[in-house]
Amino acid sequence: MNGAESLLRSLHSAGVEVCFANPGTSEMQFVDALDRTGLMRCVLGLFEGVVSGAADGYARMAGKPAATLLHLAPGLANAGANLHNARKARTPMLNIVGDHARRHLRYDAPLTADVPGTAAAFSDWVRTVQSSETIAGDAMDALAAAWGHPGQISTLIVPADIGWEPVAGVEPAERAKARAPRGIDDDMLRRAASSLGPDAVILCGGNVLESPDAMARLAGIAAKTDTRLFASGPLRRMERGNGRHDLPRVPYPVDDALAALSGFRRAILIEALPPVAFFAYPDRPSLLLPEDCETVPLADFDQDGPAAIEALADLVGTKPAPPRNSDPCEPPQAGPMDDAHVSAAIAAALPEDAIVVDERLTSATRAMPLSAEGPPISWLAITGGAIGIGVPLATGAGVACPDRPVVALQADGSSLYTIQALWSQAREGLNVTTVIFANRGYQILKQELFKVGQNPGPGALDMLELDRPVMDFVSIAKGFGVPGKQVSCPAELYHTIRTAAAEPGPFLIEAVL
Repeated sequence: MNGAESLLRSLHSAGVEVCFANPGTSEMQFVDALDRTGLMRCVLGLFEGVVSGAADGYARMAGKPAATLLHLAPGLANAGANLHNARKARTPMLNIVGDHARRHLRYDAPLTADVPGTAAAFSDWVRTVQSSETIAGDAMDALAAAWGHPGQISTLIVPADIGWEPVAGVEPAERAKARAPRGIDDDMLRRAASSLGPDAVILCGGNVLESPDAMARLAGIAAKTDTRLFASGPLRRMERGNGRHDLPRVPYPVDDALAALSGFRRAILIEALPPVAFFAYPDRPSLLLPEDCETVPLADFDQDGPAAIEALADLVGTKPAPPRNSDPCEPPQAGPMDDAHVSAAIAAALPEDAIVVDERLTSATRAMPLSAEGPPISWLAITGGAIGIGVPLATGAGVACPDRPVVALQADGSSLYTIQALWSQAREGLNVTTVIFANRGYQILKQELFKVGQNPGPGALDMLELDRPVMDFVSIAKGFGVPGKQVSCPAELYHTIRTAAAEPGPFLIEAVL
């Protein structure tokens, strides 16, 4: 057994089942070990950003990390944008990055670069393996760091010669103990309880939004104390739909966010930071809460948010609110492809138990609130602002939950960063329906251009157009082995989503806006 096989056997024995990969020469010993052992499902991505985005989507839905297999510093750098998103989501992920053999590094071969330095920018934990005898133990340390609370990005760098060197033992290394949540502070709990009221807001994120029980307890607290609730920060995953309690999100547009949070004197934070604008704007504050608003950090990210909510509910004497049920959104009839009709078509079309991957940006802005009245679903969104996550994220979610339909709501411009993930969906036979909102431009950047106080001319606006030439997303999908259809009517959009989600395999819908 060589170092690569020792590492893979140890990871498998510790519960890692999937490896998303885009390997190169330095990782061929791992490719061989994956084949010889047959212990992990290996999903090939055509670009490293697909690999890291898919590993993120997998972990969000599986509740445990996948491994990635990446090639040297340039391959790791290519994965960086979606590693950034995963880090902001606090998704557990274990990157295995090959490096040159140790004797080869001194010659400065073309692909030689600073792998640890590259990893440090996107990782919470980094280590370079020093011996084939320690590789399995190093992998267990990396896995423990990734799989702790909160989840982290671990990167284990493996020189090629350590991967191919023989290992004396045959037993997998034991899984190291992962970090447990830190306890809730009793004084902070009492402070939070005394802060509740009509001029207070509870801002939640992380594990809270994934727990229907925690959301029901929050709704009970809000009902008794007249405290407002918001989902804040990166939306890793939210369980939504009938029978569950929904939380509005702090709006993305800075003026809307300032208006939504104005008037609050106290903000209780549960796995959330004080809300901050995505960017700085002239004559606008960076922090979105009023200047005189007191913040009460009840549970940080390394603490257990749902447990904090349960303790808070016990302290104030509230019970979980009863399940919320309402009539689902009605599907639209024939009409224009405007925001209202497209939002209604999507919300009405989502099937029960769907996984929705949200990188809409400026399109179908009402789809999320309208879908709260529909069947139970899971909602995943971009977390770190690095666009190009939607198609890979949906791919990973489809691998994690093969019996659930995935519907990806995808802006056209950002899809082009990682659209080759469609090929992986076709290769794996994943039930992913991708809706491309074809508005033929970077609409969000047009909005940002005006927000920073500019008065752009035609040359500036032309840089943000995607209509010369117009891209044919159905043909692009066909080239990757995914069937598709172009639609220009909201009723047709509704019926096409319903049909595609009910059938196996991937499908792309180009919604012309």
